Amino acid sequence: MAEPVDVEELSRLERAKKLSKNDAPAAEAIFKEILSRDPGSSEAALRDYEAALIGLGSLYRDHKRPDDLAELVRTSRSVLSSFAKAKTAKLVRQLLDLFSAVPNTTDTQISVTRSCIEWAVSERRGFLRQNLETRLVGLYMDKQAYYDALNLINGLLKELKRLDDKVVLVEVQLLESRTYHALGNFAKARAALTSARTSAASVYCPPRLQAGLDMQSGKLHAEDRDFNTAFSYFIEALEGYQGQDEGGLAASAFQYMLLCKIMLNAVDDVNSLMTSKNALKHGGKPLEAMKAVARAHSDRSLEAYERALSDYRHELGSDAFIRHHLRRLYDAMLEQNLLKVIEPFSRVEIAHIARMVGLDTAQVERKLSQMILDKVFVGVLDQGAGCLLVYDEAERDAGYDAALQTIEKLGTVVDVLYTNQASLLE
Repeated sequence: MAEPVDVEELSRLERAKKLSKNDAPAAEAIFKEILSRDPGSSEAALRDYEAALIGLGSLYRDHKRPDDLAELVRTSRSVLSSFAKAKTAKLVRQLLDLFSAVPNTTDTQISVTRSCIEWAVSERRGFLRQNLETRLVGLYMDKQAYYDALNLINGLLKELKRLDDKVVLVEVQLLESRTYHALGNFAKARAALTSARTSAASVYCPPRLQAGLDMQSGKLHAEDRDFNTAFSYFIEALEGYQGQDEGGLAASAFQYMLLCKIMLNAVDDVNSLMTSKNALKHGGKPLEAMKAVARAHSDRSLEAYERALSDYRHELGSDAFIRHHLRRLYDAMLEQNLLKVIEPFSRVEIAHIARMVGLDTAQVERKLSQMILDKVFVGVLDQGAGCLLVYDEAERDAGYDAALQTIEKLGTVVDVLYTNQASLLE
């Protein structure tokens, strides 16, 4: 027989939800009153308690009150202990998810998640603890505490491999790959991603997690300058995130697609992407920023490039992946411009080169010295005279190679003669 519905309680909940936007104190009082009563074992009472808990959490989120939300998570755990384990895990995750809409709460989230992990350990809720530790790894990455993240990942991987929980294992291995990528250890990032893909192949992988794997694959291929392959992975990630209504991540994937085409100097492809339906869907300042960078790159204008970086500092600087590749692109553009300027000269003043490219003399001198060391061209910096001496690159004389081969063969002959003579003497 179905549980009787408490109409009065239901109307109070509906009233509190309506008051949340206009009269927050009144809504908060109603929610707290419902939460102050023990829900007992009645299914209807448990459902009302759950609705009031999430309602109050949402109110704190909407009014940017992270400390009150953190306190709500802590105080509600004593009642949640009497709930079914699956229900408890769901409610704790929902409450912690509410923090993501409140800016600058990473430290608060870390503190609350740690306390929830301690509570899960004391309550012997292993699966909830693993889920919370996985969340904590992501928070450590947001805070750029990568070594703390790795320490937690190593313990989780050992435990998950023993339990054979493939989906969570894939998620943790993907986080491991992202952590090593952020640290610049691309070999270990690739190894972790390969492990994640191997684990994902033997189990159903949720679409959002699959999109995450594709996004990370694209990033690692971009680090190898294989932008065509990276582009194809970003397309898969874009489609995956769009299917899950993940607008922010889908917009990032589209930005990465544009970045790949810019790095390949495929101007026509960039223009085509800019007029696509995805551009209309994910339009805004980030897309305008990528458009400005693409225009500056196609015009080979360092001045326009620097202006784009300055005008869209937040849009282009907040994403570490875009920031890293735009720095690479700037270096490549600067090299091309410098080579074009010094091409007709055998001796030229560094100040003149700086004026031609529109940059500071010290910056140009530093870049020229790096190009000489990298053997981009043959030259010498005369710092006393403030000049650059450029030499024609000498062709390799094949005679030297032939002489080295002859000497090597003579050495082999001498070794054989010595061995034969030594055997006769014995």
